[in-house]
Amino acid sequence: MPYPDRFYPVVDSVAWVARLALLGVGTVQLRAKGLDDSEALQIVSDALAVIKGTDTKLVVNDYWRAAIIAGAKHLHLGQEDLAEADLKAIRDTGLTLGISTHDDAELETALRAAPDYIALGPIFPTTLKSMRFAPQGIAKLTEWKRRIGNIPLVAIGGIKLEQAGEIFAAGADSIAVVSDVTQNAEPDARVRAWLQDQPEAA
Repeated sequence: MPYPDRFYPVVDSVAWVARLALLGVGTVQLRAKGLDDSEALQIVSDALAVIKGTDTKLVVNDYWRAAIIAGAKHLHLGQEDLAEADLKAIRDTGLTLGISTHDDAELETALRAAPDYIALGPIFPTTLKSMRFAPQGIAKLTEWKRRIGNIPLVAIGGIKLEQAGEIFAAGADSIAVVSDVTQNAEPDARVRAWLQDQPEAA
């Protein structure tokens, strides 16, 4: 399977990680903000425990020290986190690295870190968090993919299943999904619909 998988939910709790793993989701990002070092290590360790024995890959957002100590395999950093992270330590442990980008300068910064994937967002307006950046739009995906070549491109921000076709057609290799799952009235059914819509696509 590709990394990250085409359907790439982002959640904020171990309970959500466990729920998605049971549903057969291939890649899940754990993004829990505002934790101290011990809390971060605990939640990362717990999340790794609940996916043990499943095919789910856990991507740790932000907490690179906890990811290293807990033995995680995948990491995602925003630009602020990237500036403060020890990239050599991250690479020495074999962690994969995904990086968020929102504009040209951030893309250049991300490319210098030789990431395993690049995320672009927000594609559409999002209500989940205050964004310093305006919606990028679908056309930006095509431009970004042309510039990064073989590096996988993840689209994120306000994307619903009904828009997946045009997002992939524009050049995205993966879609990171937050509210379309976590705020859905029937999240399990929505997850199954996402998985059926992306049947082990190359």
